[in-house]
This record gives sequence, C-alpha cells and structure tokens, in this order.
Amino acid sequence: MAVVLLAASAAVLVLLRVNLEHTVETGAREQALVVARLAAEGHLPGQLPLDHGTDFVQVVDADGRVVAASQNLSGRPALAPTGTADGHDTYNLGDLGEEHHQRVTTVTTTTPAGPLTIRVGASLRTADTAEDLTTVALAALSGLLLLTVGALTWRAAGHALRPVEAIRAEVAAIGDRDLDRRVPDPRSDDEIARLADTMNAMLERLEAAGARQRRFIADASHELRSPLAVLRTQLEVAIKHPDPGVRADLVEGALQDTERLQSLATDLLLLARLDAAGNERSAEAVDLTELVHTTVRTRGAERHPVTVRTPAEVTVPGNPLWLGRLLTNLLDNAQRHARHGVTVHLDTDGTSGRAVLDVTNDGPPIAPDDREKIFERFARLDDARSRDDGGTGLGLPIARDIAAVHGGSLTVLDAPGATTFRTTLPTALPTALPTGQAPPDRR
Repeated sequence: MAVVLLAASAAVLVLLRVNLEHTVETGAREQALVVARLAAEGHLPGQLPLDHGTDFVQVVDADGRVVAASQNLSGRPALAPTGTADGHDTYNLGDLGEEHHQRVTTVTTTTPAGPLTIRVGASLRTADTAEDLTTVALAALSGLLLLTVGALTWRAAGHALRPVEAIRAEVAAIGDRDLDRRVPDPRSDDEIARLADTMNAMLERLEAAGARQRRFIADASHELRSPLAVLRTQLEVAIKHPDPGVRADLVEGALQDTERLQSLATDLLLLARLDAAGNERSAEAVDLTELVHTTVRTRGAERHPVTVRTPAEVTVPGNPLWLGRLLTNLLDNAQRHARHGVTVHLDTDGTSGRAVLDVTNDGPPIAPDDREKIFERFARLDDARSRDDGGTGLGLPIARDIAAVHGGSLTVLDAPGATTFRTTLPTALPTALPTGQAPPDRR
C-alpha cells in the first residue's frame, strides 16, 4: 500500500508541476508576443508594463544594447544566460532580489531598426508553493490512509483468522485417544466453514478407523486365543495320557488346530497387505476366464458339484493371486452353505463394459439386514454353528477388499431360493481417481 501511494503521489506531483509550469510559460509567451508586435509596429515604449505573474521584461537589439525594459530592469545591462536547464536558458537574477524559480521566455522579432530579442521572466513562486502544499497534503493523507488501512487489515485479518486459530488449537489438543472431539464450526458460508467441515469429516473417518482397528484387534485376539487354548490342552493331555491311540488322536486334533491358526495368520497378513495396498492397482492383464476354470479344476472333488459358465475370454487388470483368492473364498463360502450345487457365471456387462462374476449356491438366502454384516471381519450369522463349519469370518471381508483394491465391488443379490455373490471388476485400468473422489470404503 505504501509503494502504491508513493507512486501515485509522485505521479500527481509531476503532473501538477508540468501543468503549472506550462500555464506560467504560456502567460509569459503571450506578453512577449505582445511586446514583439509593438516593436514590429514601431510603437515600443522605453519602459514596459508588467502583466500579472510576470517579473520582468527586457528587449535587446542585435548589438546587445537594451532597447526597452520593465521598471525593475531600468538602467541594467542585458541579461546573459548562465546555462541551460530543462531545455530553457537560465539567468542569474540574484541582483534583482529574485531568489525563487523563474521561467524566462525568449522571442525574436524583426523591426525596421533591425532584429530584437525579447526576454520575459515569469515567476514560478505560485507553482512552487502549490507543489509544496500538495506534497505536504499528500504525505499527511497517505500516512493517515496507510495507518487506517493497516489497522482495518489487521483487525479484519485477525477476525477472519480467529476461527482458523480455534481450529488449529483444537486439532493440536486432539490426541490418539480422544478422536471423538471435533473442531468448532464457525457457522458461516465461506472457506473457513468448509475447512472446519472437512476437518470434522476427517476426524470422523479417523475415529471410525480407530474403532475398526480396535475391534479388529480384539476379534483377532479372541480368535487366536481359543484355538491356542485348545491346542495347549490337547498337547498337555497327550503328554500325560498313557494310551498311544488316544495320544495319536490328540496330536491329530492339535495338528488341525495348528492348521487353523496358520490359516488365520495367513488371512490376517493378507488383510494387512490389502489395507496397505490402498488404491494401488496392478496393470497386469489377467485372463479371468482361464483363472475361473483353473481355480475350480485345482480344487479337486467338492462336497457339492460346481457348474461353470463363462464366455470365450474376459480379461481384467489385476493381481492373479489375489483374484484367485477372491474366487476361492467365494467358492468356500458357497460350498459351506449350499444344499446341492454351486454355479459360477462369468460375463461382461454390455452397458458398463465391466466384468461380472456371479457365484451362486442353492442354500438358504441371506436376510437383507445381514447382507452388509457378513462382510464385517470375524462376523458370523449363525453363532450356534461350529467353528469348523463356520470358518474364521474373514473369507468374505478379504474377498470384498480384493475387489475394492481392483476397483470393483462385491455385493449380495436377491435370488429366489438361492444366494448370489456378485463381483464386478473393470476391464480397463483407470489412470487415476477422479478429482475429489474418495477411495472405496473397504470395511
């Protein structure tokens, strides 16, 4: 603001000076032309009158003799220039007692007696006074304006940033154990209010993520504690039991529990890797048709027959090991709940162009209220069934996470007398998420 005011003030002073000097010079030239006209007509008096704003007049012939002059230069020799300034000759007027600035205008004319040079001096006292007064006024007004703008800016900025400071202080006070706190809402419709909303939304996501993590750790601890306790009991009994047959059965049971623990640890590790993967997607082309046939064929004999219906070829970008694990988990779940058979159907959606993989079993349908619960980690709809039949409760959550990492989805469809798990996957790898789109919720 100070730089702008300084530049504007300098421009005003320059324009004012130029305008005033032009006015003075115009008046002096007009009087010089009047004297020149009188000299040309032969009516030039010996003593010349002065107009308003004119300090002196002097007429000199070609030999340097003074022909006529104003009263204040009467009897004085011709003025001799002492130099040039601003394109005009300068004269020493100290003998006249004129210490202020002067503008001397020179006009040459031809008369019957020969050429004459007419010099008219006009005072710049008025221009100097006006410039001085304007400089003082501009300095005072600029200082006052600068102080006013500074005070208003300080107050406005402080008022505008007060909510930001409140948000910062609240965020700084939030620890890892009190994520239920929220930043204050300024209750305005501006960028700061949107910042507060964004911060509160982020805190809600952090609180939900922390709650899911704590619940996951608690569930994982519970799931690990039960087979470990059984395994220890079996081994302790096996050591002390005298019957070799019973001991062999106990060791075999301990081996089964060890395999269950190994499977659970593998699932937990895969979940951690999926959480770390985020939105990173593999660009490897996977022949989903061949993957379906290979996965079903390598499973060997099943409790219920599996029928596969696929088109000639469906290719998707992704990780073949993870996609194979997705199909394996869906088949395990279908085999667990089917009555007579399982159907795997792979096709391409003609509208969206996405790959659609349906795994259907003819078991009891899932209630609408439970269709999201089954995708929660360690969730089991039938608490009374055995753990051997019910699994670890991680198969479907892992399958949904794998689908989400590949940019797809896993849902349960309405089907009369059956349950269908539908997986949709993009057939082309997206370059990036659209601006402002949040990553998929892979709870």
